[in-house]
Amino acid sequence: MPIDDNNDGAGDDALALYVHWPFCLSRCPYCDFNAHVRETIDQTRWRDALLTELAYWADQTPGRALTSIFFGGGTPSLMDPATVGAVINSAAKHWSFADDIEITLEANPTSIEAAKFADLKAAGVNRVSIGVQALDNDALKFLGRGHDRDQALAALKLAEKTFSRFSFDLIYARPGQTSGSWSKELQEALGLAGDHLSLYQLTIEKGTPFYAEERAGEFVLPEEDNAAELFNVTQEICDRHGLPAYEISNHARPGSECRHNITYWQGGDYVGAGPGAHGRLTINNTVYATEQIPGPENWLEEVEASGHATRNRAAIDAAARVEEIFMMGLRLTSGLSRDVFWERTGMELEDALEPRRLRPLLTADYLILDNRGLRATAEGRLRLNAILSTLLT
Repeated sequence: MPIDDNNDGAGDDALALYVHWPFCLSRCPYCDFNAHVRETIDQTRWRDALLTELAYWADQTPGRALTSIFFGGGTPSLMDPATVGAVINSAAKHWSFADDIEITLEANPTSIEAAKFADLKAAGVNRVSIGVQALDNDALKFLGRGHDRDQALAALKLAEKTFSRFSFDLIYARPGQTSGSWSKELQEALGLAGDHLSLYQLTIEKGTPFYAEERAGEFVLPEEDNAAELFNVTQEICDRHGLPAYEISNHARPGSECRHNITYWQGGDYVGAGPGAHGRLTINNTVYATEQIPGPENWLEEVEASGHATRNRAAIDAAARVEEIFMMGLRLTSGLSRDVFWERTGMELEDALEPRRLRPLLTADYLILDNRGLRATAEGRLRLNAILSTLLT
């Protein structure tokens, strides 16, 4: 489904569903997600709790149509396929499904086997996203991954055989990585890819093992100029292979973009269920930001006691909503359309842009403002964080 600037998938009642599974076999040193390692998981108890929280959110959003479901984590491929199937079946009872609903599940090569993939497909999953992260064994070891290159390749072959749509992630701009070595790895990845690739530059987040290791000088990331060169190489190679960027870190054949993530980037509504899950919901013409309790055990106990585990539910004021739409929409290569901006904010683009902040960015050829809307140029996407700071501060 190509990105549609005038429609978020199923009309005004369109809704996406994110389901968070917080468990992993091990914790990666770069990860700051809400992920946890547990020796045992009571699948039945977790299944019941997820279904309970879905029922709560369905009561808040009656008559809506789901365009996508996304099982994220953590490592959702550690879920019992019966749990995945129960969540999908419950969602189908609570909401109507778009005819072309996208149901994605994130998977790691260490938790994949042929029977599980077949069972996940039978449960209703029609797209998988695999956390490969590198095609080099030394890089995989550095990144703390639990799989090797051979396991990654086997997982990709199995995904291609089982599902009509699949994607996988790679992390680049790793210590010591050159444009030549990355070009070789990326071209191999494109030969393995289906219709979508997610390509992320390595970033160091506070609270992670990598944060302490980098501060201690145990490794050094590429300099800014080198990172920019790696980004440009990524765009050039993916363009040549027919998977252009449609978002800063995501590449797809036209029509194969991740529908669920486009809901985020276009400011659409989505339910967040599970520990730490976030949501954005329009209820009685007010947009609410929701957040669930992040700790797995605390979330589970609260759902069992109260029927849901919502930690925060707050109305987003007009100024914050405008800022959020700019921050998300400008990540897309197609940018922020006038129609989407009006639909989300009730404002014309020009009314939300301060000329003295916008004009230098247009003059420098970092942004384009025209009849379609506002979007970043190729040079602008290299420095998007700085542009947003200038535009919105």
